[in-house]
Amino acid sequence: MTWYALQHKPAQGDRAVQHLQNQEIACFYPKIEVEKIKAGKRSKRLEPLFPGYIFVKLEQTDPMWAKLRSTRGVLRIVSFTNKPAAIADDVIEHIKASMGKVAEQGGIKAGQAIELDDGPFKGLGAIFQAYDGEERAIVLISFMQKQQRVSVPVSAIRA
Repeated sequence: MTWYALQHKPAQGDRAVQHLQNQEIACFYPKIEVEKIKAGKRSKRLEPLFPGYIFVKLEQTDPMWAKLRSTRGVLRIVSFTNKPAAIADDVIEHIKASMGKVAEQGGIKAGQAIELDDGPFKGLGAIFQAYDGEERAIVLISFMQKQQRVSVPVSAIRA
């Protein structure tokens, strides 16, 4: 069995995967957690690693090929010269193995020790607490034997 790419209709990736799985077709739709800023607030959500594409594993002689194009959410089979473009197994395995590494490279995590590079607190060590809007962050600074919550520009933080 070989991996192939399908292009899904806009905003219908999850729907296409669900219908493919209902037909017992092996699918791979990699998603990663992404931090977005909407209306001044940070939020995390899952987004496709390859927007618009789903990977399926089929034999070339499988009768399911005829059903792929009529599957809800599927737009077309990615092909060249009217032949579906095969994707090597090791490429898909590498993507699967790398998914954890991609997730780890998010931003600064709450509780992480940081250093301030700019402003009145330059050179001080601090503990990151949370993002405060698009361009600022809340950090804890040890000052006068007490931890103080301070809002600083994100550009002043160094992990």
